[in-house]
Amino acid sequence: MQLRNHYYLSIDDLAHARGPVAELAYDGAGPNDFADALREVLRSPSLFERWRAMQDQPDEVDPALGAVDPAATVRATLGDIMRVDVDLVTSLPMSIVRHRMNLLIGPNWTLRDMRAA
Repeated sequence: MQLRNHYYLSIDDLAHARGPVAELAYDGAGPNDFADALREVLRSPSLFERWRAMQDQPDEVDPALGAVDPAATVRATLGDIMRVDVDLVTSLPMSIVRHRMNLLIGPNWTLRDMRAA
């Protein structure tokens, strides 16, 4: 059985949170759209494959960075004022979660806590 972690994340201003590459960045309208987008990129290699194809040496990218978790769950809710709270349960390590989050919304998020799920 794979170890699953529960990540507690927050996004201060989702309306303006975008990744550095427009073709890969999140472009939704709210917490539910973001939860759907994050769930998709954790369950499917599509975002990773598009990102890898953009690299100068795509064959040299560590394939482990493309790991997926078909059972990942994501819930995003509106918190204080403009903050969005994200509850993520996945078997993926933080390094992969961080990479996908940064592609989607850049550095506009914070890991608040992490616990075994």
